[in-house]
Amino acid sequence: MKTTVELPDPLFRQAKSRAAERGQTLKEFMTEALRDKLQKRDTPGVSEPQWLRGFGKLRRLHRETLRVQKRIEKAFETIEPEDQL
Repeated sequence: MKTTVELPDPLFRQAKSRAAERGQTLKEFMTEALRDKLQKRDTPGVSEPQWLRGFGKLRRLHRETLRVQKRIEKAFETIEPEDQL
């Protein structure tokens, strides 16, 4: 299928240059790039930014965090004799 795509000049030049370096036509290069981009979206976890991949790894500590928080709250419920007026 043929279509028209409008690209910024610097991006077009970079794509054309990279295709030439790889011995590909611009059509082959763009087809491969688009296929790779679409494939990454379908793969879970790959489309998210790299810095975001680590989040959620500590989910197993959620119960422990709640337990510690309850102990802290309980400790602060008690008013020490020297703090009472």
